[in-house]
Amino acid sequence: MPAYKIFAIFFTLLFSTAVYATGEPDSKDDDAVLVFDDTQLEEELIYPDWFQLSQGDLRDDLEEAKQSGKKGIIAYFGQKRCAYCEQFFKISLANADIQNYLRKHYNLIAFDIWGIDDIIDTDGKKYTERGLSIHYQTNFTPSLIFYDVEGTPVFRLRGFYPPYKFRAALQYTVEMFYKQETFSAYLERGNPGKYFLQAGLTERDFFIKPPFNLKTLQKNTKTTAVFFEQGNCHTCDLLHSGPLSKTSSIKELKKMNVVQLNMWSDTAVITPQGKKTTAKNWAKSLDIFYTPSIVFFDETGKEIIRIDSVTQFYRLLGVLDYVNQQGYKKSTDYQSWRLQNRKINP
Repeated sequence: MPAYKIFAIFFTLLFSTAVYATGEPDSKDDDAVLVFDDTQLEEELIYPDWFQLSQGDLRDDLEEAKQSGKKGIIAYFGQKRCAYCEQFFKISLANADIQNYLRKHYNLIAFDIWGIDDIIDTDGKKYTERGLSIHYQTNFTPSLIFYDVEGTPVFRLRGFYPPYKFRAALQYTVEMFYKQETFSAYLERGNPGKYFLQAGLTERDFFIKPPFNLKTLQKNTKTTAVFFEQGNCHTCDLLHSGPLSKTSSIKELKKMNVVQLNMWSDTAVITPQGKKTTAKNWAKSLDIFYTPSIVFFDETGKEIIRIDSVTQFYRLLGVLDYVNQQGYKKSTDYQSWRLQNRKINP
């Protein structure tokens, strides 16, 4: 790898990932970034004034970005009353360093996942805004699709992330590390060390005890939820003390096979597909880059959906209900199922 890239990644990840992995916020304001009410907003969101609307053809939008010397475009998929989108605007994009870096290298094109306007993607295929969001499996908002200067979609983020993680994602795409490694591998170089990450996890009664033969678990015809966590993980602690402390969440989880793994451990695992591996290697193969991540598998071992971003109560409950009600068999995508089952908030 060129020396300048090693230099760049060292300073970005040494600080940002180490801060995260300590598991302790610097102030109460840090918890405010990660803990918020995710019920639908009363008032519709207004895009930042530097967001752009598509000309109707992403190839034209990309050409405009190229003429401005940009690295490509970012397609933003959001909703008008989305609390996670509001958090993205107020926290991540309000950070001057993040906003300036993004605007220097990309034009951001805004879409509504329920929009009906026609859009032509960079490959020439025509969709509605809604259709394009389904095509890119934007299960959660905000979602971002990064296109390189040639119009190739090279990276996707689904959901809201702490600012340092979003900043790392920007550098990952700008410096084109995606050509040689996954985002999880890119982040791994900034980790504080094996001993730190393999500290104890939060124990819960609904977690199945080892050995972890997930193939055998499928014989009970239940779906399986795999929690990928790590030691000294403040965001993991917040999930357990917040959304996972609610009776309704626990009730839904008890309908599943629920497994907890330290994503850096050598714990033996037989995956739902029957492959013998370790927790660490399995997490790598699934490109897990955020903790906690929850990956759901059906009774055949196929992945249904995953939550791998900041998650509050209603989003978690919605996904648990979607899995237990087998919404993935009844609707084309998660958002469509949600629309048909409005008893669950976002």
